[in-house]
Amino acid sequence: MNPSAPFIIRPVATSLLMIAIMLVGLAGYRFLPLSALPQVDYPTIQVQSFYPGASPDVMTTSVTAILERQFGQMPGLKEMSSVSSAGSSVVTLQFDLNLSLDVAEQEVQAAINAGGSLLPQLPSPPVYAKVNPADAPVLTLAIESTSLPITTVQSLADTRIAQKISQLAGVGLVSISGAPRPAVRVQANLQQLASYGLNIDDLRTTISNNNSNAPKGSFDGASQSYTINANDQLQNAEDYANIVIAYRNGSPVHLRDVAKVIAGAENDKLASWANMTPAVLLNVQRQPGANVIAVVDSVKQILPQIESGLPGSIKVSVLTDRTNTIRASVADVQFELLLAVVLVVLVIYLFLRNLPATFIPSLSVPLSIVGTFAVMYLLGYSLNNLSLMALTISAGFVVDDAIVMIENITRYLEEGDTPFEAAMKGSGEIAFTIVSLTISLIAVLIPLLFMQEVVGRLFREFAVTLAITILISAVVSLTLVPMLCAKLLRSHAQEEKNQTDFQRKVEGYYQAFINEYDRLLRWVLVHQPLTMAVAVGTLVLTVLLYILIPKGFFPVQDTGFVQAITSAGPTVSFSEMAKRQRAVAQNILKDKDVASLSSFIGVDGTNVTLNSGRFLINLKDKSDRDSLAEIMDRLAADAHAVPGITFYLQPVQDLTIDSTTSRAQYQFVLQSAATSALNDFVPKLLTELQKAPALRNVSTDFLDKGLSAYLTVDRDTAARFGISAATIDNVLYDSFGQRIISTIFTDSSQHRVIMEADPKLQNSISTLNDIYLPSSQGGQVPLSAIAHVDQRMVPLQINHLSQFPAANISFDVAPGYSLGAAVQAVKDAEAGAGLPPGITSQFEGSAVAFQDALGNEVLLILAALITVYIVLGVLYESFIHPVTILSTLPSAGVGALLFLILTGHDLNIVSIIGIILLIGIVKKNAIMMIDFALEAERKEGKSPTEAIHQAALLRFRPILMTTVAALFGALPLMLGSGMGSELRHPLGISIVGGLLVSQLLTLFTTPVIYIYFDRWGRELREWRARRSGGTATATPN
Repeated sequence: MNPSAPFIIRPVATSLLMIAIMLVGLAGYRFLPLSALPQVDYPTIQVQSFYPGASPDVMTTSVTAILERQFGQMPGLKEMSSVSSAGSSVVTLQFDLNLSLDVAEQEVQAAINAGGSLLPQLPSPPVYAKVNPADAPVLTLAIESTSLPITTVQSLADTRIAQKISQLAGVGLVSISGAPRPAVRVQANLQQLASYGLNIDDLRTTISNNNSNAPKGSFDGASQSYTINANDQLQNAEDYANIVIAYRNGSPVHLRDVAKVIAGAENDKLASWANMTPAVLLNVQRQPGANVIAVVDSVKQILPQIESGLPGSIKVSVLTDRTNTIRASVADVQFELLLAVVLVVLVIYLFLRNLPATFIPSLSVPLSIVGTFAVMYLLGYSLNNLSLMALTISAGFVVDDAIVMIENITRYLEEGDTPFEAAMKGSGEIAFTIVSLTISLIAVLIPLLFMQEVVGRLFREFAVTLAITILISAVVSLTLVPMLCAKLLRSHAQEEKNQTDFQRKVEGYYQAFINEYDRLLRWVLVHQPLTMAVAVGTLVLTVLLYILIPKGFFPVQDTGFVQAITSAGPTVSFSEMAKRQRAVAQNILKDKDVASLSSFIGVDGTNVTLNSGRFLINLKDKSDRDSLAEIMDRLAADAHAVPGITFYLQPVQDLTIDSTTSRAQYQFVLQSAATSALNDFVPKLLTELQKAPALRNVSTDFLDKGLSAYLTVDRDTAARFGISAATIDNVLYDSFGQRIISTIFTDSSQHRVIMEADPKLQNSISTLNDIYLPSSQGGQVPLSAIAHVDQRMVPLQINHLSQFPAANISFDVAPGYSLGAAVQAVKDAEAGAGLPPGITSQFEGSAVAFQDALGNEVLLILAALITVYIVLGVLYESFIHPVTILSTLPSAGVGALLFLILTGHDLNIVSIIGIILLIGIVKKNAIMMIDFALEAERKEGKSPTEAIHQAALLRFRPILMTTVAALFGALPLMLGSGMGSELRHPLGISIVGGLLVSQLLTLFTTPVIYIYFDRWGRELREWRARRSGGTATATPN
């Protein structure tokens, strides 16, 4: 049966079917969203809680531990880690991939509600958010003013700019970072209060009672009704200053007499800058599934309208636009895709030397790719780095089916058949081969669909996109190609008359080439043992190269953005940290390759300690600057020129699975039931790690110790005065904790009233001597009368892993080393330092994903081989022939691994996928040979040696064409230098290297292996026949 026959005899229906595929595909392309990564639900949720004024120890015991106990009871929770610092608690929850993230969110909310009764009175309840690198901010706006205070700018950004942008289609979360909200700050003069016989607790109570916004009811008269309102709410600092606190000697004591009341910031230990200018940073994220380009364009379009409604001194500018790199990356991939198509068409023309014959298979590439867009849209996929990479690599081998089809039809034309007869005969003969090629190529992708963890989810879209393209290509090759051959091709006699001198010369070169191949093949068939030795040698060499090649995870991309963490001494003040942060920014901006930057300091959930800060550095266009490594080295040197600051740099990655950003790119965690064990072991381990040449930028925040003013209360004396521990805590919190004591409600937002001691009294420990406590016997008691103060060193932050104390250690991979070497260096350092039995260690983020991937690499390749073997065995109804076909793979493995080593690349996830694709590509050589050899044995009665020799010569041209087409399809990926090319290089290199070496070897080894397996199969069948015959003879006796 010829599956192509109905389409050959119905050209109109076939043409309309292809036009329909093209139109539906173009419509799908129009609606496909554009993004950096596939939309994947990362199984990670982060819960943030804030309690201004609380020490790390108080946050751990009163907030974090309570939440951890509730979260620990949730089903499906895989890992829980937390960081508690001054005023901040961040709990990161990682769930099992099998659990729906919507269900996980419901469980998290239920756990927060359950723990609410045990939590202290926080300014706001704990908030949770999904952590997804694919939903990183696509746009960062800087809002700055030369005359207005930063708190006013923040209020305008929150109530006007953010609200307007949030209403745009496709815009997701709009968040403000680094800038404090406006508030009324009451700065109490403790000595003045004491002189009036008052304490700061009296002040807090009086202020909170004087500001109210409660319902007051209404009344309904005989003919009219009224609502009741009053001037019960105080709106500004001046109103608060006039509050009467008490009466002394018959005269009122106003708040302004004992405190300074100012319009200030809710948290005066937050600051952010755009370049060197104080600014509010507005981060815009897209909704899942929205087109990132359209979202950013719509935001930029509305900015002038928003700015026109703001005070004239406010300037809104785009500071960071992630779509610039996405646009550039997509443009580069599109160019590489177009170049691949052009190269493939050129290959077809050189081999067929016929314009109609070149045009026909060239249609299958755009049709397959455009048709894929429609299915991608229906599946909810997007155009991203991975799906575009799949489409680019497909350009080289989706044309294979069409080449095989048209080459076979051309062969019948050359024998003198008419175009229609040639199309019918050629398509019928080659249909099974095309089905075999297609099914076995798709079968290779099946293991990718079963890759585990988040990495598997990321590459699932890649595999499905590729499979769809291959499937559509097979449909086009079995329908459109033979139909067009019947209509457009001319008889061989006509073609010979119209041949040009160039075509005759190419034909002569080709004949000479195939004659040389025939001569070498005859020699190889005479020296079969030597050829088998070469085949076995390639298998051994593949295993050796796999063992020797450095192992990696994801290629490091140059996205044009660099993120940095600054760290100062653990005892540094906020104002000093701000000075150093600005000094670092000034040095960085002097670099010739830096376009702009944003930075912020302060505790806000992203930053957890006051001695650390963040930078996002925007580099100039890739074509206008030095390499990323050179720039990062310069920036590190510039930053370290600022005394008292440590600078940790890492490039921003599109393809990442890390849910948190640490000082270095990779992390591992030590866990123990006792903090004392970690205190002893961590310094030893750090010493060993810093000796390892494969590691650099080894650091930990576990050893950071800050200063603490520790109060030792004489409880007996305090009891004599009627002073409780709660009274002491309240007074200290009122004075030094930026305590929220009231709220001002407005139409568009809420502002807080903050209580604190006069900032002049907050500069040293001696200030505590000015604190007075209310006595139950009346009067004021100085704090120094019931307590003494001493300085202690305490952790700046407390880390937990699964509710137990933990130490996070981060590291970068040193130049010239792979991630595999770095991971091994960490294990060796642990052994060298003598890991105690009570301490366990585990990698986190990319490092643990690398370990999982490393363990799965061999299994993944084996799964692909087994899948292809089973599919081929079913198709050929044979146990032997699939082995012959798969014997081509070691040579491809040698080529891929060798090229990766020579070009300085490691064996990472992307190159492994390239090798898996090679399994699908290179086996076609053997499939085409074996199909024709089996046909010659069955129909012409030839011996295996004669049959495979004839098949090798007949299939030489299509084998060469398909290989060179796939080679040229991968070449742009290998040689590309545009944005995101680092991600595509390993794929291109592994495919090009594998194809080159496999093409050189398998044209000679496959025929010999076929003969050997045929001989062994015949001997096995004869042995079974003799054995069964002997058994039958012996039975009567």
